[in-house]
Amino acid sequence: MRWSIAMLGIGLAAASTTSCAQSRWLLPTVYEAGHFYAVPELQDGQSLRLMIDTGGAGGSGWYVIDPKTAQRLGLQVTACAVDSEHVDVVKSPSFRPGKGLPLSLDTPCSSAALVVKGIGGMIDREDGLLGAGYLPGHIWTFDYPRKQLWLEPTNWRPQPGMHQTALGFPRNAHGKAETGLARVTLTVDGKPLDLLLDTGATARPSAAGEQASATPTIHGIGVTSYITTSMLDQWHRRHPDWRVVADGDDLLGTHSTRLIEVPSVAIAGWMVGPVWFTERPDANFHQGMSQYMDRRVEGAVGGNVFAHFAMTLDYPASVAWFACVSQCQAIGAK
Repeated sequence: MRWSIAMLGIGLAAASTTSCAQSRWLLPTVYEAGHFYAVPELQDGQSLRLMIDTGGAGGSGWYVIDPKTAQRLGLQVTACAVDSEHVDVVKSPSFRPGKGLPLSLDTPCSSAALVVKGIGGMIDREDGLLGAGYLPGHIWTFDYPRKQLWLEPTNWRPQPGMHQTALGFPRNAHGKAETGLARVTLTVDGKPLDLLLDTGATARPSAAGEQASATPTIHGIGVTSYITTSMLDQWHRRHPDWRVVADGDDLLGTHSTRLIEVPSVAIAGWMVGPVWFTERPDANFHQGMSQYMDRRVEGAVGGNVFAHFAMTLDYPASVAWFACVSQCQAIGAK
């Protein structure tokens, strides 16, 4: 999850169809410690590095880049009027054949990307992200074990053995999704738990956190799932035997971010575990993310859960499909 309050108000769900809706497209990506990064190559030999972040910002079919990235690539930044707002945008660079990004059609001002300062968040090695403005409207397969990301054709169908679960989106009076931020329901400790579906949920484990959780990292960065302070406290009271690391993560630059190990979680009819959750203040989700979602969420489910699956997000149908690849068990199976 890499977002800003200002960005989330700019028509996230107005994503347009892309130019490759009838054929399967393997995006040029690298996979690092649980994160997918799009790495399209330009005709002049330069490249981009964009985190694939279902919980990230964007709007109207745009992906998002930093102003420094636009300057480095020599892209002209222009102003674009969207309703009552003016935003900075760029047209698409010229990509090498087979090494580019699927481009959204009918985006405002015939542009490809929003230009927003600091959109890369705390990770200096990123140029921007493909987020909740760019991804909706399409069908994407995040094949974690094979480290591949596919844009599926419009006639994609699930394979036998895949399990589905509903994705929740806030909708207007006409039933159209108003944001691209997906809510998914897991079961933890026998109770339903509503979370943001967040391929960008990022960890920077402390030495103690890394030792306890064995979270894989590159340059100190890995993936996690998030849970609110109040829910972590509830779990800890009910289950004092669940391991807690007091100073487990330093992504926010503090020394009091806790981790908690949950023995198992259920998602889409599959059981996986144990799963580590990283603490986040209640306000981040109860007042922050939840105002852009269809229901209050208690955190986010991230790549440490998805790592077991090939996960297909069918945004048009509001459904996620999960194929178990490793260390997961169908609920009810013996």
